[in-house]
Amino acid sequence: STQVRAQQTRDHEAEATHELDVLAERLGLAPEPAAERLDPLAAEELRKRVERLVRRREQLGPVNPLAKAEYDEALARVEELEAQRTDLETAMRELRSLIRETDRQIRETFEETFAAAAANFSELAAQLFPGGRGQLRLVPEDAGPRPVLGGQGASEEEAASGAESAAEAEAGGTPEEELLGVEIEITPGGKSTKRLSLLSGGEKSMTAIAFLFAVFLARPCPFYILDEVEAALDDLNITRFLELLRRYADRAQFIVVTHQKRTMEAADTLYGVSMGDDGVSKVISRKLPRAA
Repeated sequence: STQVRAQQTRDHEAEATHELDVLAERLGLAPEPAAERLDPLAAEELRKRVERLVRRREQLGPVNPLAKAEYDEALARVEELEAQRTDLETAMRELRSLIRETDRQIRETFEETFAAAAANFSELAAQLFPGGRGQLRLVPEDAGPRPVLGGQGASEEEAASGAESAAEAEAGGTPEEELLGVEIEITPGGKSTKRLSLLSGGEKSMTAIAFLFAVFLARPCPFYILDEVEAALDDLNITRFLELLRRYADRAQFIVVTHQKRTMEAADTLYGVSMGDDGVSKVISRKLPRAA
């Protein structure tokens, strides 16, 4: 029995050696003489391990020789995109800072201009409405629709406008308290403060003229164009309007489009447009003499 077991061991060893040679040939390995004989159990375990490795290699499929180059290219692209993202984040921070600074400058300029215009309006209102007064005020639009010239209540149009402004502010993400409106209050001499709709046409025109000149004086320009602003004025208010033009004629040039004869008489130069029988418009100019 001892001889039988020894023979079986030799057979297993020969079989394992043969299998190792076959595997080495399949793997393209040159057989090397073993320094010492392997235990049959170790040889069997080694054979199974080799088989598992061979199956795993076959499952991997053919090797892509360009995989390394493709990986390097993808890695370079990722690094480039990371650099671009960093640049964009830096640019966004700088842009936000610039926007904040611009908003600050706009607000400062607006507040400075509004303060000057409000002071001018109060002075002009007292001149155009003897015995009356007027003022400009900043109001938050989120306070709801308010009458333009004081009083109680608001029209449907004003209510709808206020609701739309609040909705836009909420949807747009702009804080409502940052949205400011300008309220004009005017009290003609001997009258109470009224809503704009209750003023006469002449009073509305005088209020608009006072506001325009208040802004003009706050931010002067070389010349101004006034298009029939005095069309609804009576003789008394036309006189006040012409006095206003004369008072500031040395500061700027006023180009007035008008059909009022008194306004034409007060001008330094007249430009008229007439149409002849041929249907062609002609421009006629005449410089009016000034009283010494």
